[in-house]
Amino acid sequence: MSDFVPASQVFLDNPATTVDEALQFIAAKGVELGISDSVDDLLAAFKAREAEGTTGMQGGFAIPHAKSSSVNKAAVIVVKFANEIDWQALDGSPVKVAIALLVPDGEAGTTHLKLLSKVAMMLVDASFCENVLASSDAAQIAGLINAGLDD
Repeated sequence: MSDFVPASQVFLDNPATTVDEALQFIAAKGVELGISDSVDDLLAAFKAREAEGTTGMQGGFAIPHAKSSSVNKAAVIVVKFANEIDWQALDGSPVKVAIALLVPDGEAGTTHLKLLSKVAMMLVDASFCENVLASSDAAQIAGLINAGLDD
């Protein structure tokens, strides 16, 4: 998976201030990048998952994820926010980075769980989190995530 996340799927200084704005941006980018055919379907899938429980994790990170028939290929979109977002994170901290997983319905069991597991493992690595939070370089952030996906 060395190049699973290209720098073109990493967005910096996003102005979103709410979870809804963040998910809307991710859904729109998913379509713009050719990952999904429908902003509305993708956004609905993200919101349905959030309704089951927050995807805000700890240390300033969220892992929003959507399984949808509108998704053509599994992908990761990374968004660093210009502002902190109250994502109701598990540790109560505001979110500064969303690592969004977009997965086709047919791959929901395997690809989805594999990606989610690998990203969750990255978030327990303090140096990974510090490096992503400190970076303002999309290629560097993509590299950090790709390295974590390869582990």
